[in-house]
Amino acid sequence: MEDVQTLLTAEDPAPVAVYRREAAGPVLLVCEHAGRRIPTRLGDLGLAAADRERHIAWDIGAAGLSRELARLLEACLVLQPYSRLVCDCNRRPEVESFIVTASENTPVPGNVGIDPSQRQARIREVFEPFHRTVAEIVEQRLARERPTVFVTIHSFTPVFLGEHRPMHVGLLYNRHRELAVRVGKRLRRVEGLVVADNEPYAMDDESDYTVPFHAERRGLPCLEIEVRHDLIREMEGQRRMARLLAAALLPAVTELAEGCR
Repeated sequence: MEDVQTLLTAEDPAPVAVYRREAAGPVLLVCEHAGRRIPTRLGDLGLAAADRERHIAWDIGAAGLSRELARLLEACLVLQPYSRLVCDCNRRPEVESFIVTASENTPVPGNVGIDPSQRQARIREVFEPFHRTVAEIVEQRLARERPTVFVTIHSFTPVFLGEHRPMHVGLLYNRHRELAVRVGKRLRRVEGLVVADNEPYAMDDESDYTVPFHAERRGLPCLEIEVRHDLIREMEGQRRMARLLAAALLPAVTELAEGCR
């Protein structure tokens, strides 16, 4: 009988958390990099504690921002609590960046030389349950003919490999641009807020999985929102940014919602 590697123990958290599942609003929020947990069996992946708190491990502030935005939008929210260094739930499992051996020039020793069964355990126990839950919620909403606008929440580091990033918010899109245009138009009215399209990186089928797989292939209005993490590291910043994003999203979503049943 084949030796099947297992990853999660009874002490480890579930690989997906759903908040406000029956919320009445049309927006479905997803946060793939919400946490920095590492399964017990993986130890610390060979990283110092300080590195496990850096942006290489998670999207700093994204979970708090997502929760506050879910409250303001009356939205369902799906969160993924494990570090992206365990596996990146916004990548296809076959791409190299799904499990990295180095991030921002920082080696990740615990990811070096893992065998296929170990890789498959991360797919089976972290990636697949998370995306199965997202897919089930989308299908349930569509079956009930509920308007569904798909939005993912991320954060980015102010400096990446020595390069300073001047934008405060990035609106990422691939095949569906309309929601980004409507949200961007409203955000750019906020004095002092620098908003960029497809920055700090452009969305495509190689760099992203969640939006293309769950939203684009179903023809749902969709958007990935990136916020510079120094703006949302603390709760006060999360609340302020959530208010700005909600004020831009609500009218844009209202305009689109009736066309996405």
